[in-house]
Amino acid sequence: MAFKFEELKIWQISLKLSNEIDVVAKKFPSIELFSLTNQIKKAADSVNLNIAEGCIGQSKAEFSRFLTYSVRSGLEVVSCLFMASSRNYITEPEFKRLYSEYEQLCKMISKLKSTL
Repeated sequence: MAFKFEELKIWQISLKLSNEIDVVAKKFPSIELFSLTNQIKKAADSVNLNIAEGCIGQSKAEFSRFLTYSVRSGLEVVSCLFMASSRNYITEPEFKRLYSEYEQLCKMISKLKSTL
């Protein structure tokens, strides 16, 4: 692996989840294309991208800051999941699974952040 972030479990999980959100968001109605669909996909990608960007920083404080951004983006995904669920764009099992996976990921990111 050429880059340090590739070895991080949180990066690997966030990449997997970002891809899962992409698949789920494609099922949203076309009226949501430039709103909820775009927002949830950007937030999911942001979790992953902030981990990678922060990992190559020059200090632990900088990495910590980017991990905070990742958690915030993860919470944004969760909020979008609530909206998608309330609008019946995703099933209850999809919601519960993704909610749980983002909850675990955010905890893992916060745990790493606390060790810096």
